[in-house]
Amino acid sequence: MTAETHADRFTELRPLLFTVAYEILGSATDADDVLQESYLRWADVDLATVLDTKSYLAKIVTRQALNALRSSSRRREQYIGPWLPEPILLDERDASDDMVLAESVSTAMLVVLESLGPDERAVFVLREVFGFAHDEIAEMIGRSAASVRQTAHRARAHVHARRPRFEPVDDARAAEVTEAFLAAASSGQVETLMAMLAPDVVFTADSDGKASAVRRPIRGALAVSRLLSGFTRVGTRYPDLRVEPAIVNSMPGMRVYFEGRLQGVFVIELSHGLIHNIFAIRNPDKLTGIETRRPIAR
Repeated sequence: MTAETHADRFTELRPLLFTVAYEILGSATDADDVLQESYLRWADVDLATVLDTKSYLAKIVTRQALNALRSSSRRREQYIGPWLPEPILLDERDASDDMVLAESVSTAMLVVLESLGPDERAVFVLREVFGFAHDEIAEMIGRSAASVRQTAHRARAHVHARRPRFEPVDDARAAEVTEAFLAAASSGQVETLMAMLAPDVVFTADSDGKASAVRRPIRGALAVSRLLSGFTRVGTRYPDLRVEPAIVNSMPGMRVYFEGRLQGVFVIELSHGLIHNIFAIRNPDKLTGIETRRPIAR
């Protein structure tokens, strides 16, 4: 077999493989590294021995992703403030007609997945999102099929108990939500903002101490409204402030620019017309790839 055949098979499945790695890791940058390492291992495989390319490559990527996740656990323990998933812009053609896929890469779902252990997270993703059989997953993570079934049941119950209500949005709806949110925030009127927020809304910012941001989640409509009303002061301080509505991880979001560069990405979790979570990613290390649209698949 030629090297081109290895490359062709890998390239065909790359969107799916990226999605597997990203959902296990919550980091597009780390997922890219995993795919690079996985391809090097794949290039040494005798293709004549491969009966199912999808399952075989998913096994390589899953094992590399789990290794990366375990090795990153220490860094996350030393992280300053809350840790949020790296935001991505999707190729909307991939997720627009697939609700399971769209929800699986949403920021809200990735935050829930962060509460799982590495094996539980991998099993949930591989089973619930990608539909791999228990015996296939057992081969991928080096566990027995019976153990995988138990882990899958436990992980599914854990996620379903915490799973937010996912509402898909198109470009028009995302723009409507973000523009209304910005208008309320820039008004400086706490009451106007509170009308858009659920009573138990949470504002979470991720900066790792590398940008100005609150280092603990802010909870409750009044406290979050007071925090967000400060947007008027930001606009005064930075006259070149620019906000671009976008769909980020299948959710309404916005990219915020000032001083000539991207300063943060906000993602809004909306349910029944109210905002339940606002995720603010300000760590500059997590913003480097946000301009690139990511193809995903399952």
